Amino acid sequence: MQSLRLRIFTTLVVLALGLAYMLPSIPGVKESPLGALLPGDSVSLGLDLKGGIHLTLGVDMDTAMHNNLSRLGDDLRAAARDEEIFVLRPTVLSSSRLEMVLIKGDQKSGFDSVIDKYSPFTIEETQNMGDGKVRYLLSVSPQYRDELTKLTMDQAIKTIRNRIDQFGVAEPDIRRQQDNRIQVQLPGLQDPERAINIVGQTAHLEFKMVDDAADIEKALGGVLAPGRELSTLITTHPGGGQSESPIVLRREAVLTGEYITDARVQLDQWNKPYVAISFNARGGTIFANLTGENVNKRMAIVLDGKVHSAPVIQERITGGKASITGNFSNEEARDLAVVLRAGSLPAPVVILEQRTVGPSLGQESIDKGVTAALVGMCLVLVFMVVYYGFAGFVADIVLCLNIMLIMSGLALFGATLTLPGIAGIILTIGMAVDANVIIFERIREEMRRGLTVRAAIAEGYERATLTILDANVTTVIAAIILYQFGTGPVRGFAVTLTLGILSSMFTAIFVSRIFFDLYTKSRSETAKLSI
Repeated sequence: MQSLRLRIFTTLVVLALGLAYMLPSIPGVKESPLGALLPGDSVSLGLDLKGGIHLTLGVDMDTAMHNNLSRLGDDLRAAARDEEIFVLRPTVLSSSRLEMVLIKGDQKSGFDSVIDKYSPFTIEETQNMGDGKVRYLLSVSPQYRDELTKLTMDQAIKTIRNRIDQFGVAEPDIRRQQDNRIQVQLPGLQDPERAINIVGQTAHLEFKMVDDAADIEKALGGVLAPGRELSTLITTHPGGGQSESPIVLRREAVLTGEYITDARVQLDQWNKPYVAISFNARGGTIFANLTGENVNKRMAIVLDGKVHSAPVIQERITGGKASITGNFSNEEARDLAVVLRAGSLPAPVVILEQRTVGPSLGQESIDKGVTAALVGMCLVLVFMVVYYGFAGFVADIVLCLNIMLIMSGLALFGATLTLPGIAGIILTIGMAVDANVIIFERIREEMRRGLTVRAAIAEGYERATLTILDANVTTVIAAIILYQFGTGPVRGFAVTLTLGILSSMFTAIFVSRIFFDLYTKSRSETAKLSI
């Protein structure tokens, strides 16, 4: 008796919690006064049900390797300079090789020591150039390239996720795929161009000094002094117009966006939006020293290779703040602030595939899935009552409880319901009565052997439980593998299948036994059972 009461209490607690988590998914409940008291959120719908955008991005790993080798070369050059060993600016030859020139050949042993101590490079070849200089050909190992590829992909995924989180998309699905690709699914988003701008913008911010002494005409003809580059200055006029003009910059960036801690939209004197940025402590110090050393000179703010402004430094600027002006709309300025706050991508990305799923198509999928689930459930309910009588009625009750627990489980774990997920629920409806069928058939056998109803029920549940556990555990293992290695829709199927199996075992083995115990408790030993 005490065991029965404990099972009834446990069942009521589980069902109450399940109902509390499931109710917010019913339209209108979450917005009602009751919704504020409920612990769960409504079940999130996947891309195929809610509509949205699917993107496949390709990461330009060659550019990532080129940028990394260039940075490593600059770091190695700076380390050598600290040891009073001077080399010319490094030249990247390929995705794994770098060329550097040592100015004084008698410092060769010292430079070799710096390479071993401060860099992942190995010396592939050295060559005397005849004027006292030594040419170095440096390379990185395949293991270093593989590790850098992994780090680059991880950083790209993290940066994209940060941007999307600030963009306000609920339940995005972002995952790495083979061949340096990233899959991005944005449910509920219907503006593909804005999504691409947010996700795909490299947002590489640099501060470079302007070479006002350079001859623009010669620069346009391809004649540039060493360490210089030709770029485009975008000028915004008070009336809102915009023009472009050539500008010569020093190639080496004096400050980059890696020091940015915040970026926000502000309005200028013409009520036009611009992006105000803040640096961290180190970046603020570098910016203050930079402006102090270059008073009355122009400094260009370069975003993804384009100069958005090139103001004249009037005085030393402290406080670690700067601004990016341009002919931005409010939305463009807000999106730029988002990508700057989230950080720049380690390499450019290319949109390899783009698909948009309309909300009407998603609603049609929901309607058809719900219809299929209801038809299947009704057929199962009718069959169980016709074939098993009272026992079938019990199976129908626990089947309804099973569906409720699946929906509450989706809300509890924050899972996303997809079209294959609905298929998983429909499959679970059929599988949920399997356990009951095994138990009922076992009870029938025991009753044919001459056992009483109470003894047959006890024997049937005891003998069938191990078989049910064995069968369902193997299915759960397969579902876990599907979840681990599958894409978004397949993972949705695995989630609902796993929840369905776990809840069906609980309702078939634990809950249904309560009904039979209550039935036999109020009847004599010789009473009959409709099964």
